[in-house]
Amino acid sequence: MKTSLVQLDMCWEDKAATKRRIESLLSSCGSDTDLMIFPEMTLTGFSMNADKTSCDDADMEFFASIARRFSCAVIYGAVENGFNCQRTLDKDGESIACYRKIHLFSYAGEDNFYSAGSEALTFKLNGANITPFVCYDLRFPYLFWEKAAETDIFIVNASWPASRSLHWKSLLRARAIENQAFVIGVNRAGNDPKFNYSGDSAVYSPLGEAVLECGSAEGIFTAEIDIETVAEARRFFPFQRDRLR
Repeated sequence: MKTSLVQLDMCWEDKAATKRRIESLLSSCGSDTDLMIFPEMTLTGFSMNADKTSCDDADMEFFASIARRFSCAVIYGAVENGFNCQRTLDKDGESIACYRKIHLFSYAGEDNFYSAGSEALTFKLNGANITPFVCYDLRFPYLFWEKAAETDIFIVNASWPASRSLHWKSLLRARAIENQAFVIGVNRAGNDPKFNYSGDSAVYSPLGEAVLECGSAEGIFTAEIDIETVAEARRFFPFQRDRLR
């Protein structure tokens, strides 16, 4: 499955400007991809201003139009009904999954402005079983363990600050190794009024090998993911059967 990571420098709390920025990036992007993934709170950046971050039908249609134009699935970050969500659209622009972030980042007060989701989910896309998570969820491995047996690809979209970039890269790789699954992390680039962001979007294989590492620049980066390697890794070294939890 050809997967494109959109490492975006969002325009702070400005949906219209961010949409123009996305269109500019897409204008130089080839059409040969199966899945396009955007960072957390894609259109506004990681803001606690719910009046600015809440997405409406026009915002969903913006991403649906991208799905139809490129004939690919699209995953993006949105605030919906007070939840910080990762929504997935199929290539026809129809919604097929919406995950609500379970672990809210209390260090930044996220729990004072948004509601926490209550359960993880897994859905099938292009023959792959995909489990989505958002940013801070990455620090809590039990979520991934509980879904490992039914998951080929974990997708984490984020607004993860540059000051903790070592943690971001290390945790993505660790989640891939300990669950013998692909892990895709899509982080934002640039800065907002409080933080700088180093990007560092990446794809790691079930063995923890780097399939793609994107660096700090804004752009669209594409990798080929062969989900057959998940079953191969688990057959070769079936350690998950010894996991107690």
